[in-house]
Amino acid sequence: MSLSYDPEKLDPGIRPAVELLNRFGVETFESCEGGEGHSFPEPTVRFHGDAGEGYRAVGILLSHGFPVSELRRRWSIEDSWTLTGPYWEVVFLRKLHTEGMLLRMGHRPKLGEPKMVKPRVPRDYLIGGEE
Repeated sequence: MSLSYDPEKLDPGIRPAVELLNRFGVETFESCEGGEGHSFPEPTVRFHGDAGEGYRAVGILLSHGFPVSELRRRWSIEDSWTLTGPYWEVVFLRKLHTEGMLLRMGHRPKLGEPKMVKPRVPRDYLIGGEE
């Protein structure tokens, strides 16, 4: 899959999520690390996809340890009357720390497929002490 954007132009506080989603074939089209002076109040990635794509994207992000807080299905109104969409929007609890997050998601620049990591489950949720 060829990139249609320059990764270096992404906000550093959202880049790891955009890169991961794109590596798994999620078609992102807008992102922002959020905060004062930014387009969004919180770190956000918008992407295209059918009814199941949002769930798939959240599954990818959660399995890689990303702090997802919300998944939204959005429509917007342009020119005061033109309804556009729908598209997906995923929101994070905080800005993402590029290096630490990339290491946790098994990032090895330009080397093969992404590595899936087993999500951490709190011990009190485990049945019979399984890990």
